[in-house]
Order: sequence, then structure tokens, then C-alpha cells
Amino acid sequence: MIGDFAMIVFGLVLGFWLRFRSGWIPLVPTWWTSGDNGGVSLTDYFNLIAIGAIILFVTLLNLGLYRRQNLLRYRQVVRTFIGGTYMWLVVYFVVSQAVVFNPSISRLYMICSFVSVNLSVLTWRGIFHSLLQNEVAARGLRQNILFVGWSKNVHHLFDNIYTDHSHPYSLVGYVEAPNKPLTPSGIPSVRSLGNFNQLRDIVVRESIHIIVLAEPDMALNEIVSLSNFCERELIQFKVIPSYFQILVSGLHLETISGVPIMGVSALPLDHAANQLIKRTIDMVGSLVGLVLSIPIIFVCGVLIYLESPGPIFYSQVRTGRNGRSFRIYKLRSMKLDAEKAGTGWSTKNDDRRLKIGSVLRNLNLDEVPQFWNVLKGDMSLVGPRPERPELIAQFRYDIPHYNARLATKPGITGWAQVNGLRGDTDLTERVRYDLYYLENWTPLLDFYIMFLTFVRRENAY
Repeated sequence: MIGDFAMIVFGLVLGFWLRFRSGWIPLVPTWWTSGDNGGVSLTDYFNLIAIGAIILFVTLLNLGLYRRQNLLRYRQVVRTFIGGTYMWLVVYFVVSQAVVFNPSISRLYMICSFVSVNLSVLTWRGIFHSLLQNEVAARGLRQNILFVGWSKNVHHLFDNIYTDHSHPYSLVGYVEAPNKPLTPSGIPSVRSLGNFNQLRDIVVRESIHIIVLAEPDMALNEIVSLSNFCERELIQFKVIPSYFQILVSGLHLETISGVPIMGVSALPLDHAANQLIKRTIDMVGSLVGLVLSIPIIFVCGVLIYLESPGPIFYSQVRTGRNGRSFRIYKLRSMKLDAEKAGTGWSTKNDDRRLKIGSVLRNLNLDEVPQFWNVLKGDMSLVGPRPERPELIAQFRYDIPHYNARLATKPGITGWAQVNGLRGDTDLTERVRYDLYYLENWTPLLDFYIMFLTFVRRENAY
């Protein structure tokens, strides 16, 4: 926290230098400069720098940047900090306009400071993170987790944390729940530490910080006993919500007539303000995309026609938000008779694909006409990929939680796609990534996915 605050102040001072002393930005009075001149001094800006540093620091505190679990997770720190500085820039501007300062704050100074603060703090945090990656330091920051019982959710959690060294947890192993002998398979590193009756000795021997109950069928009195044991031993007690297999980050405890009730609360995109933000991004992005894609569509259209005379566009009925059907548009990448034997996903060596079609799919250029779908409101720039109604009719019964994806508009790109889950890949895993997106949506996540779309093309065929 001390390091961050120092680098925030440094970044604000650096922003002053960039604006007024570097000579890189002309000191010509415009709307952006608000009559700035070269005579302003750093002392004149002292109050503005102090207020800006305090506002940003409080914003980062409220965003949870300094939670223990973020210490080893540099990517999470980067996302949180950049999102915080966007919020700070708006608040800083509003405060500077509402309060009369002498001299008045330069708008270009705020832009320069936004850039310099991000560079300063994230560089310092990168160095700090590299120091924390030392095993001695990291071991002292990790919390030891013990599971009581086992389930598919635990298996997946264990696998993810075990392979991600930036997680602030150390997975010690599991104990068998009462009368529930088991042998987890598939992860060689899982240790069986004994049975439930040996829990006290295991906790002391392994220095356990967190106990996670993963067995949903334990008797109520046993669960209460385990909870009381954790309370006495100053151990955190967690429960995997086995009755809620989807949208678990939306679980919320509320009361109805004084009775506590747990259920799934509103997701981020259920809020009107977030819907407005996302729709604004979609409209601006689709307009820009349509303008920039005109020469791409022209050139690719000529190449498609030369190889396979016929329509250069391909349209198909897809299912959108809340099950509503719409017609999606793409540049044709297949032969005209590609679906004479029925519909199906493209495979790696699909002989139905045109030569130019391979290039289009690999570079995601076949998707550019969908900017029109986004502008119309059928789709979003980012979201779960839309599927055909006939396939959804089958998948909703065969793939758990498949239709939960329909809670939001489908997208040109999505979290599953940039992680290689497209085409003929594991549908269950793809749904899991789509649900993660629904639960964790932020504008910054959308921009991050858009960026990854240009650099990640795994399974793009």
C-alpha cells in the first residue's frame, strides 16, 4: 500500500512534467488546455496532486485491490488497477470542476497523469510481484486448504489451483467424510490424509488454515459439529454449494419475513446501468467495425467469388438472448454444397472449406459482417457464441446448463473462444467458460477479450 501510494504521487508529478515541462505538448490555449500556460508551477498543483492521489487510493481500497488473495495474482492486480484508474479519472474530473482551484486543472494533465500513474504503479507492482514469486515468500502468503469429502467441483478446483502457482492457496489434501470412503482419481498429487475422526490431529500436523466441506450428503449434526470445530480452532470454514451448479458467484443470502434464504441474485448484466454501458460499447464498436470492414469485405468477397462463384455472404438462423431467433451473417468460407449432407461443425481438415475460407477463419475475418448484427441489437461484440436452434434443442438436454448461456446476447467473440474452445471442442468446458463470463462481466473484461481475439486463434478452423 505504501509503495502504491508513493508511485501514484510519482505518477501524478510525472504527469505534470509531461504536460508542462517536457515540451512534447504545445502550451496553446484550447478547450483541452483551459488556458494553461508555461508559468504554472508544481507548487500550484500541490492540492490537485494530493486530492488526486487520495481519490485514487480510496478507489483502489474499495475495489479490494489489497485483499490478501490478490498479492500473488499480478493479472488480477492489473485488471483491478486499470479499472480503478478509469473510475478515478471520471471522479477526478468531476471534483476538479465542482471545486474551484487556482489554477484550474488542465484536462490534458489528467490524461497525462492517467497514463503515467498506470505505467508507474504497474511497473512497481511487476517488480514487487517478481519478488513475491520467490518460493520462501510465496509459501508464507499461501493458505493451506483441507477438503472434507470429494466431488467433481473439488476435482476441478484442485486441478486449477495445483497448476496455477499464482493462486494464494496450497492444497494439502482431503479427509474422508463420515461413512463416505472414496479414492479421487485423475490427479496424482491428491493426498488422502485419513478419515474424519482424525481431523483434529491432521489440522495441527498440516497447519490448516481453511477447511472446505465438499460432501453434500453429510448429516446436519455432523456439518454443525465441523463448523463448531473450525470456530474453536480459528480455521475458516467454507462450503461448496453443491445444490447450485451454475451461476454460483451470484449466490446471495437474504431474508424473507425474518427467515434466511439463499438463492441466485442478479448477475452483472441484469443491472440497467451495465446494460447501457455494454450497449453503448456495442453501438460504437459496431459502427467503427462496419466502416473499417468495408475494404476487407470487398477484397475477401472478390477472392471468395473467384474460387467459388456464388453468394459471398452466408446467413443462418441462430438462437439469441432468451431463446429469440435471428439471422446471423458471415462471409462464406465453405463450398456452396457444404451442408447437403446435413449441418455440422467445421473440423481441422474439413474438405468442405474453401482455400480462402481457411484464411478467413484463421484470422476471424469471416465474422466481420456480424457487426451489422451487433448494430441491430441481435448480438453483442462479446458474449457466448450463438448456436443453431436444432443443435440447442439437443444440447439443452445433453449438456448441463447449456441454456444458461442464453441469459445474455451472443457475441462475435467470447471468453470460451479466446481460450481455444470453438468448433468441435468440449461443449461442457465451453459452457463453463461462458458462465464464468456471465458471472464476472465488466467492461474491462470485454475489452480484454476483444484484444485476445486478435492474438489467440487456437482451433480457428
